Amino acid sequence: MTHSGNPFGQVLVALVTPMTADGEVDWPAVEKHIDDVITSGADGIVVTGTTGETSTLTDPEKLRLVEVGKDVAAGRAKIITGGGSNETAHAIELYRKSEKAGADGIMIVTPYYNKPTQAGILTHFRLVADSTDLPVILYDIPGRTGVPIKYETILRLAKHPNILAIKDAKGDFSEVSRVLNQTDLLYFSGDDANVLPHLAIGASGLIGVTANIAATPYRTIVDAVNRGDLATATEQHKKLEPLVRAVMTHVPGTVSAKYILHGLGRISSPRVRLPLVGPEEWEAAIIEDELALVKDVAGVDFSNFRPDRNAAAGGALPKIAGTTR
Repeated sequence: MTHSGNPFGQVLVALVTPMTADGEVDWPAVEKHIDDVITSGADGIVVTGTTGETSTLTDPEKLRLVEVGKDVAAGRAKIITGGGSNETAHAIELYRKSEKAGADGIMIVTPYYNKPTQAGILTHFRLVADSTDLPVILYDIPGRTGVPIKYETILRLAKHPNILAIKDAKGDFSEVSRVLNQTDLLYFSGDDANVLPHLAIGASGLIGVTANIAATPYRTIVDAVNRGDLATATEQHKKLEPLVRAVMTHVPGTVSAKYILHGLGRISSPRVRLPLVGPEEWEAAIIEDELALVKDVAGVDFSNFRPDRNAAAGGALPKIAGTTR
């Protein structure tokens, strides 16, 4: 199936999955958080991705997140399902079910842990893309998967009619330019600190963690770049820098984003599922020091920030374990 234009949006939030203190998905908080980020300027939501703790979600939870996202978005934003699996058959099954649940697109991560060859990566992506009519984003994040999608493999995958985009978390700007020059792929920045540089060389948008907390400045950056206003985009980029550092530098982005969202009163608990744990005392202190430097970021008022290190401590064992089948 051929898709024209950009079917994903430009300001995509890599959504955290709000949970209760005992580690169960907090469905009312999920609904509220999705509505919050859309109201703040997001036009795409990636559920069940890395930031959404896909590794410890069950398949029914992943599918319900798609359904809830579609219901809350009500046409205001695209709902993209992320995660997938490092087992090709399981990934195909998940994405087919996600399509039936109403997903607008899928994001396929490179198979992790297995460390496949480029031939294996190519086959995995092709078979998953063959199994759905939804538009596909490739997710290249070798720091987590152990293997990159090499340039030559990206060029071959770009010929697939359903593969329309790539989320780049490698930070190799020369490769980004080469792929943009030689393919029609849409590029999405997967590195919060480099959103503006990616956009400046032709990226289509971002899939960001910090956007859980502050989607509005990213909307401003993208809109400014679209109209050629680099000064406005740069101003917002500079204002976001200490917040991005607080979220992305000291602990996994999921952990820090939930810690901050809870401190702002926007989710009911900062809980993450094991093996993730909340920030230790010294990590929390550094995050809070970084936040003290955040000034004039639209949509965020840190004068009311009330972090709770005790609530964030440790991690949860959910009632039902995530499975590989």
